[in-house]
Amino acid sequence: MGLFHFLIVVQAIIAASLVGVILMQRSEGGGLGMGGSPSGLMSARGAADFLTRTTTILATVFIILSISLAFVAAKKGNSGEIDNSLQRTEVPAAPTAPATTAPAAATPAVPAPATEVPLDK
Repeated sequence: MGLFHFLIVVQAIIAASLVGVILMQRSEGGGLGMGGSPSGLMSARGAADFLTRTTTILATVFIILSISLAFVAAKKGNSGEIDNSLQRTEVPAAPTAPATTAPAAATPAVPAPATEVPLDK
């Protein structure tokens, strides 16, 4: 598991660097795909080219590391055992008391409820 942890740390460093380089770029659309200029690295255009190249390199390394991490995790090859420690278990319903029937003579006859409402009330 040492290689996996090492790659995770490198991935985090690359991700933080990628965020930093992206935030340093100008947001006026002068970045990707605008072509090169003969000016040097110290000019504004040269710095933009440098940041664009750095972003491209870091993004490529980030994607390669992501794929590598997926392969390392898949190669680890757990036994496929599912952790059931948090599985919900159904609680059995409480047994209901058996219905007791009383003798018919003990209960008074109750008329059925009327379905029509009288108009005089």
